[in-house]
Amino acid sequence: MTGASIETTLELWASSLRDVKARMRPLFTQERVANSASQFLDGLLGEERRKTGWMRAEAVGDPGPWRQQAILGRGHWDADALRDIVRDYALET
Repeated sequence: MTGASIETTLELWASSLRDVKARMRPLFTQERVANSASQFLDGLLGEERRKTGWMRAEAVGDPGPWRQQAILGRGHWDADALRDIVRDYALET
C-alpha cells in the first residue's frame, strides 16, 4: 500500500488552511485585521514551542505584538460564527 507523497500531503494541508482562512475572512470588517487573524493562526500552527505575542509578531515580521494581541483583546468578531466555521469544516473533511 502506498500513500501520497510528502509534497502532495503538504500541498493538501496548505490548500486546506487557505480554505479555512477564506471562510474566516468575512468575520473581519477590515482587510488588515483579517490578515492579522490569518497570521495569528499561522503562528499558532508554527513550530515554536512557546507561542508568546512577541514570538508570533517576530515570526510574521511585525515590530511588536500589538496586532496579534488586538485580535484577541480589542478585535470585534463573532466567536460563535468562527466556531461554526471550524465545526463545519471539520465535519466536511
